[in-house]
Amino acid sequence: MNEILLDAIRHNNWATKRLITFCQDRNLSADQLEVPGVGTFGGILTTLRHIVGCDASYGARLADTDVSWLHTLDEADLQELHARASEVEQLWEDVLSNPIDVERIVVVDEGTREVRAGIFLAQALNHANHHREQVCAILTGFGIQPPDIQAWEYAWTTGRIWDRT
Repeated sequence: MNEILLDAIRHNNWATKRLITFCQDRNLSADQLEVPGVGTFGGILTTLRHIVGCDASYGARLADTDVSWLHTLDEADLQELHARASEVEQLWEDVLSNPIDVERIVVVDEGTREVRAGIFLAQALNHANHHREQVCAILTGFGIQPPDIQAWEYAWTTGRIWDRT
């Protein structure tokens, strides 16, 4: 039943890792990694840390497990973030390999709220897309054309779309 979600989650993980790799390959300066754009969460590095950390948190809540490094991302560089994003990718693969009770109640916000488990999947996809676009906007502000991280590009890259013969 979870198979229908695989493309969405795999795209999400692919897009985050592709954006991290793109930033690594550009050898962005410390200033470029830290300066926030107008209306963004923060600088590139801070935002990428936030994406990876939240994706790990959402997946861990669905898996009812802990991620040992979750609260240590504040000092992670792009190389470490890429490695952590790979771990998050595996976490989500594990989550989707088992049935998900979307109606299960999860306690959040230090015990002050309850939410249905299915919301974590929706939030993971929306949240990461939102913040990846902020990173792309910052790159554009530097005059750097960001990578294409749309689902269509994911489909071409992974063979999930092709030309008819």
